[in-house]
Amino acid sequence: MATRVTGEAPRTGSGAGRAGGTRASAKGEQTRARLIAAARTLLAGDGAGRFTTRNVATLCGVSHGMCHYHFADRTDLIVAVVQDIRPEWITPLEEAVAAPGGWAERADRVLALLTSPESPDLARLHAALHWLALSDERVRTALEAEYARWRSCFVLLFRCLVEERGSAADPVPLGEAFAAAVDGLAAIGSLDGTVDAERVLRTLLDALSATA
Repeated sequence: MATRVTGEAPRTGSGAGRAGGTRASAKGEQTRARLIAAARTLLAGDGAGRFTTRNVATLCGVSHGMCHYHFADRTDLIVAVVQDIRPEWITPLEEAVAAPGGWAERADRVLALLTSPESPDLARLHAALHWLALSDERVRTALEAEYARWRSCFVLLFRCLVEERGSAADPVPLGEAFAAAVDGLAAIGSLDGTVDAERVLRTLLDALSATA
């Protein structure tokens, strides 16, 4: 038996165990992401009609038990979808408001985002989530938190204006009013494609900014 002469402590299997654990963790995260993607596909395609954890697992190609290993129940998976779509509609808005520039530059960036066409899948997904929120309190709470975060972007936008002008105006009602108009205009636009969203939002933005 060879004698160790380096003075190092003998290695144990812990390193291999950690490596194996890391691989297992990465695989688990991949499976979780695939389940969320499958859930999104179902919700965007069929709304809440065929949305069950079993159908999600089948579409994902994993066992039903594996789905429940990652998500306690159907609602848990829906809430994960709510959080998963944040980078597609809230994060860009947050970045547009936070990026350098004065009020006019930030407002232009925000308007450009708001008047960009929403993908059909994301629009249907939002509709399905709103429908599910009517009968599931946890989904409603999760969606409400996301919309609060979304509305806060407009409050921050008007705060930038107030600070730039040294005004004493309260940016909260200004931002909330604009957010409500954006939401309402989106609903109208889904039924009437002739509405000039950019013109309407620009007019409203100018009118609200004048009060500050």
